[in-house]
Amino acid sequence: MEITGIVDRIIYRNTDNGYTVLSLRTESADGFVTLCGTLPLASPGEQLRAEGNIKYHPKYGQQFVVSFAETLAPSTQLAIENYLSGGTVKGIGPAMARLIVARFGMDTLQIMEKEPERLLEIPGIGKKKLEMITGSFNENRSMRDILMALAPYGITVNQAYRMYKTYGDLALGKVQENPYQLIDDIDGIGFMTADAIAQRVAGFETNSAARLFAGIKYALQDARVEYGHTYLPYEKLVLKASTLLGVDQELLCDAVDAMIAEGALMEQLVGEQRGIFQPFVARMESAIAQKLMDLSEPPVANPFWDVEKYERELGLTLSESQRMAVTRALDAGVMIITGGPGTGKTTIIRCITHAFTGMGMTFALAAPTGRAAKRMTEATGSDAKTIHRLLEYNPQEGFVRNKDNPLIYDLVIVDEMSMVDVPLMHALLNALPRGTRLLLVGDADQLPPVGCGDVLRDCMDSGRLPVIRLTEIFRQAAKSRIITNAHRINQGHMPLLSSEESDFIFEEILPPERILDRVKALCLQECVRLGTSEPLMDVQVLAPMKKGMLGVENLNKVLQEALNPPALGKPEYAFGETLFRQGDKIMQIKNDYKVAWYKTDRGGALQEGTGVFNGDLGTLYRLDTANRIMHVLFDDGRLAEYTFTQSDELDLAYCISIHKSQGSEFPTVLLPLAGGPAMLLNRNLLYTAVTRAKGLVYCLGHRDTVARMVRTVQSRRRYTSLSVRLQEV
Repeated sequence: MEITGIVDRIIYRNTDNGYTVLSLRTESADGFVTLCGTLPLASPGEQLRAEGNIKYHPKYGQQFVVSFAETLAPSTQLAIENYLSGGTVKGIGPAMARLIVARFGMDTLQIMEKEPERLLEIPGIGKKKLEMITGSFNENRSMRDILMALAPYGITVNQAYRMYKTYGDLALGKVQENPYQLIDDIDGIGFMTADAIAQRVAGFETNSAARLFAGIKYALQDARVEYGHTYLPYEKLVLKASTLLGVDQELLCDAVDAMIAEGALMEQLVGEQRGIFQPFVARMESAIAQKLMDLSEPPVANPFWDVEKYERELGLTLSESQRMAVTRALDAGVMIITGGPGTGKTTIIRCITHAFTGMGMTFALAAPTGRAAKRMTEATGSDAKTIHRLLEYNPQEGFVRNKDNPLIYDLVIVDEMSMVDVPLMHALLNALPRGTRLLLVGDADQLPPVGCGDVLRDCMDSGRLPVIRLTEIFRQAAKSRIITNAHRINQGHMPLLSSEESDFIFEEILPPERILDRVKALCLQECVRLGTSEPLMDVQVLAPMKKGMLGVENLNKVLQEALNPPALGKPEYAFGETLFRQGDKIMQIKNDYKVAWYKTDRGGALQEGTGVFNGDLGTLYRLDTANRIMHVLFDDGRLAEYTFTQSDELDLAYCISIHKSQGSEFPTVLLPLAGGPAMLLNRNLLYTAVTRAKGLVYCLGHRDTVARMVRTVQSRRRYTSLSVRLQEV
């Protein structure tokens, strides 16, 4: 659909990304149309031709969403006057614009471009103001020319604007020289986009070195980001790149070898395999292995530890395995403690921290996520921080704590280690000086981290670090059907399924539409059956998949409508297919180290910081449509501010994927299961879902689906080298 008119006024503009909302005066019966899109240069008075589609916004009504736009030459003196006074050209206001157009008429823009010194004929314009006006006019004209020149290459206005911001007047030349360089230089442009642009650039062949190198690099990066591999075997990388690029494998072998020779890739043996790495990942895994072995050298033994005394002081009776874990951990350099729910990991941490406190020794408690850190604090009574907070991360400097500014503690304990990926482990170890004791605690049977690597399993598999495996379920924990079933699932046995009163309820329902209705009814009308009167806060629906009737996306829409329906005075904002509404349950879906937040601690003191992370949960506390701002109150008390342009960082969280639930614990987990892709229905996933519940698991769906998940052991391991690197140190 196409529309043409005169820009009447700019309603909103984000100067960082060029997103603009404007009012366009047309000759149609409607008179004025609201346009929105990336229109960084559109100014009042300009004649604009735009292509796009009309969409209905629940708050702002009908809008024309722009996919392409171009500025047409102003057709009247009034249009030129409006353009000059619209704020695009610095130094010209409405009065000055009238004087200029009165003097030069329809030749105004041509004179400003080719004979700018004639502006000195206008009263009030001296040499200094002339420099400001011509500089601003030429900059905008140059930007406009570049944006229009990039359009034939299939580059969107948004992408072109970012290119101009990066390259300036060289943008067109950079695209023509090597479109694949855009991948490294321009945020938001990946291989697929660059490859599509390259197909429109004359002289770029499908087997050009630039394309092969970019495709290989993308294949390796995709393996890391999407699948968690830290490397790919040589043959698998060549095959993956060949499928992606549609070129002969022999050509790609030569390209991989050339990239290794010039240092763009790194080759290392992993066992008998030729592993091909992104160099920074290879260096991180090697550095982690070296540092762990450095730290594992036992510190000077302390003969004064008295575990029996600590038991008496804490009112505990440790099992034999727990006592051994405490005794060995007190004098170990590096120690791993792993076990499922109810096996006493938290009790061991309490005992160790009590011992260190009694000796006047310092310790730090950390976990990968805010929710996990909060749980650690509640369980131990000692303050725990996220690893990012412990390392004092900020967007300007990165991790402030590092080898030059290390953490000074006698002991660092990290919980939920199964969630820690290679980059985070590398950052943590980089800040620990030799002599620091390190205790790694986690459940090795949980899902691997969202990021790359498999640090906990690799450390355990290496055989180089002491590991205590806790298997005994304690009497109080054994009364819990959740814990009993979690261990049965982990051992490959069918969980005990019944509808009787317990903390694990199974309800057999077959058609997916009936399961969906039942989920909604439980959250809305029968929430007492879920053990709460606050389903929005206490109940977390988990799903194995994103798509489908029982997928994350559809469940979020259904539950939003049920638990937070629209109401007069309750603001809403549509972003793509997602409708945000004040009061919604919200999740952060990507790391953003720049988002500012503040909170008050237990003593009432104000804390400020930056950084929110993938998986953080909260509530859409306030939605300000006038200023296009959202305030999110996270579960750990942080209040963060987002502009509407950051909406891609947030998603509804009435239902979240089981993967995203790692490190979290919820009073009640509602788990609908009714089939799905085989790769998603496995024992690991079911075990993780069940162990996220603190008080109640309410599972509903197909008994056969549960049985299939228990039988299916995830065979696809990640390609990682940390275990081998540890054995080599």
